[in-house]
Amino acid sequence: MAPRIFLCLFALLFSACSAPESNNQPTTSQAVADIPATGDRLVDASIGDASNLIPMIAGDASSHAIAGQLYLSLLKYDKDLNLTGQLASKWEISADNKTITFHLRPGLKWSDGQPFTSADCGFTLKLIQDDHTQSAYKSDYALVSGFEIPDKLTFVVHYNEPFSPALASWSSLAILPEHVFAGVDIMHTDLSRHPKATIGPYMLADWQAQQSILMRANPNYFDGPVWISERLTRIIPDRATQFLELSAGRIDSVGLTPIQYKRLFEQRESLKKNYNRYKYLDFVYTYLGFNLKRKPFDDIRVREAIAYAIDRQEILDGVQLGLGETIASPYKPGTYWVNKKLKPRPHDANRARQLLAQAGWQDSNGDGILDKGGKPLTFTILTNNGNKQRADAATIIQQRLKKVGIAVNIRLVEWSAFIENFINKRQFDAVILGWSLSPDPDQYSIWHSSQTGPRQFNFLSYHNDKVDADLDAARRTFDRVKRKHYYDNMQAEIWHDLPMVFLFAPYSLPVMSKRIHGIKPAPAGIGYNSEHWYVPKALQKYHVTSIAP
Repeated sequence: MAPRIFLCLFALLFSACSAPESNNQPTTSQAVADIPATGDRLVDASIGDASNLIPMIAGDASSHAIAGQLYLSLLKYDKDLNLTGQLASKWEISADNKTITFHLRPGLKWSDGQPFTSADCGFTLKLIQDDHTQSAYKSDYALVSGFEIPDKLTFVVHYNEPFSPALASWSSLAILPEHVFAGVDIMHTDLSRHPKATIGPYMLADWQAQQSILMRANPNYFDGPVWISERLTRIIPDRATQFLELSAGRIDSVGLTPIQYKRLFEQRESLKKNYNRYKYLDFVYTYLGFNLKRKPFDDIRVREAIAYAIDRQEILDGVQLGLGETIASPYKPGTYWVNKKLKPRPHDANRARQLLAQAGWQDSNGDGILDKGGKPLTFTILTNNGNKQRADAATIIQQRLKKVGIAVNIRLVEWSAFIENFINKRQFDAVILGWSLSPDPDQYSIWHSSQTGPRQFNFLSYHNDKVDADLDAARRTFDRVKRKHYYDNMQAEIWHDLPMVFLFAPYSLPVMSKRIHGIKPAPAGIGYNSEHWYVPKALQKYHVTSIAP
């Protein structure tokens, strides 16, 4: 799930370990020696606080943005979206596609100095497979029938049958240290907020709830020096406030809203002088999702009426200023896996009214709101506070649905409370949210009917036997054409059933201080190599001391 998937107590909280240097630095537009140097701090902003720093438990983008700097997986996607080694240096797949042998990088250490070994991999696999562990990512690893640890640097996993997303799944499972987590109740542990040993480029140094998260470079990181010594994420739930902080030079990196990207940025010469803008279509989409366990969404005619009443292009133009694409299926536009036969339902208010009438909804008292059995046709859309695009989309939808006789209320909720109290507990009518996707096309955890349990991602409670069968079949074939056939069928069924209304795929609009060097845009975006970013010594803004976390 992705709130994009960003109170300044900054000086008070961290003045003990960092302070601005003298003001006689060259500006970022002046020529400086472009040489990597250790030091400085990168300050970014998030609209929501993290909720859990144990990756297999965390289900939101805010948590993964931090946890992804602390824990790593055996594999990762490179700048061109190809799988490559991370904690593993190489691997082999057996001829029958049922066994993967990973060879770990030698000499790796956790941040507390303990060696990283294949025992940590086996422990992590058993942990996510454990019945007690409530994880939305569990289904991929439930299919592992066994594993072997021939030596400290070899980890072998076995499957009873071929599993096409198997290799990609090992880019998602962050390995945990056995010597820290052994005997711990992973669902109730302080390690979710205070990790003791990590292996990523950074370590957690300080977490002030709803205010900021500070990470400090891991001296034991294996993949070269981590040049930027500290990364501070400030929790700023309001995008307008984020932009003010950016304009004041107190933030180095943030995602811009469309109006900030297109208009406000252009009006400030200091921003154009000191920051770079980026724009690319990411693996993410925004949707209106229905709780299929609640009335009136158990009636497909109501869901379809809502889909016809909504004008997707109006929403895209109104909330994104056209910076994105309308969509009809849950894949990134333009990619191989999209079912190109599917098109968004057109805006057709008359068709919406006809469907609602067929479902028995009439305006019996002349107040403009349809009713049935004495109950008005009304529901509440929940979305997260601080995401103006989602709030504005909800308002546009509210206005359109009112014209066909549906009364919509809008409720904005702080992100962590939204996840814990409403999504995880299924306490909602409808939501506007976004999904961040993997380059691998498997979406079993979102759409399969077996994935509706606590903390799992099918929180809309969608169930279609044909979709289940297509997802299962696609997981058993490595033939790309056959996999696409199954996913095309899956998309067609979802399009017909309307568990959600796909709204748009937005452009990512990050901005980055020109102090930060080493950014190399690629198909994967700009963040794939963030541990190798650096600030040349002449441009460094903060003096960072070597205080242990």
